Amino acid sequence: MTKFFKSYWRQEDSPGIVSDVFHSPESFARDYERMERDLKVYIYRDRDPGMYFQSPWKLTGMYGSEAYFFKNIKESRFRTTDPLQAHLFFIPISWNKMRSQGTPYENMTVIVENYVQSLISKYPYWNQTQGADHFFVVCHEIGVEVIEGVPLLKKNSIRLVCPASYDTHYVAYKDIALPQVNRSFSHPAGKYAMLNRTKSDLWAGIPISKIRASLEHLWKDDTELDSERLWNETAEGHLLFHDKIYRRTFCICPHGFPANSAIIADSIRYGCVPVIFTNYTDFPLNGILHWNKFSMILDEDGAHWVKDIFKGIKDADFTRLQDNLLKVKKHFEWNSPPVQFDAFHMVMLELWRRTFEF
Repeated sequence: MTKFFKSYWRQEDSPGIVSDVFHSPESFARDYERMERDLKVYIYRDRDPGMYFQSPWKLTGMYGSEAYFFKNIKESRFRTTDPLQAHLFFIPISWNKMRSQGTPYENMTVIVENYVQSLISKYPYWNQTQGADHFFVVCHEIGVEVIEGVPLLKKNSIRLVCPASYDTHYVAYKDIALPQVNRSFSHPAGKYAMLNRTKSDLWAGIPISKIRASLEHLWKDDTELDSERLWNETAEGHLLFHDKIYRRTFCICPHGFPANSAIIADSIRYGCVPVIFTNYTDFPLNGILHWNKFSMILDEDGAHWVKDIFKGIKDADFTRLQDNLLKVKKHFEWNSPPVQFDAFHMVMLELWRRTFEF
């Protein structure tokens, strides 16, 4: 194990956990070290900063990870003003900004297509790889549909997507799933073990998708399970939502809108093992981390027998999952400014790895 990798883990961390949560600890250490030392990104600057190509100002909300990424990349050590040094090229299109200004869908497609065409005409860099070393963020469902109308971006460029579901045209070998953040946190980070946590008092989430509605229907009269609707747009709702997650051993994270991976981020933050119902999602950092070492991933058709699964889980199994969960927590956190090994740096690592694929 390299000197770098030893410095990554705190002294009290167990070496056994290291090999559990990473697909390859050695390649992670090697690639991360090289990425921090060498990676350079050029950000195109060809638009009025008062329009759609500036950083979103709000770092919370359903698309907060878009705002964090914009802010982080513009302030990071990876940015270069010399495109000849760049490994990657960032196209700073803010769907959040377009949406907030009420731009019609048809206008978005024209704006984006014209912008990309202008970059191709003005600069030689797109043509070097047909756009394969270019990337952009698309965290809004409108942006996903707009890209369908811009074949140049859809075909080759890397999309940083949230959420990364296959029903949003996500391409697993090319695109990258952004770790999500939904709102500010009400409690400190979760602690180890079972202290003040309840195993049977489970959370079923907001029933906006079929799986959410199915879970609520199955558990509505169950005295052992908590399937109430937890979230409402008030300060009290915010506190209740986080308090519930903070005190659970397992948190149900069904597929559907709002994006389930934002709920997953909340669960990871508070040390509540995510129980994820999905047939389609490619999880953030999936190529780096073993998700089945710190979460439970179930088929969407398995709602009717999930209660039996929970009853069969021993405290030792939960402790092992939670130990691993808290080990990877730092990788799903967004910071301003960014810090080593946080969500921003892990996404940059995945981008760095893409540079060897074209």
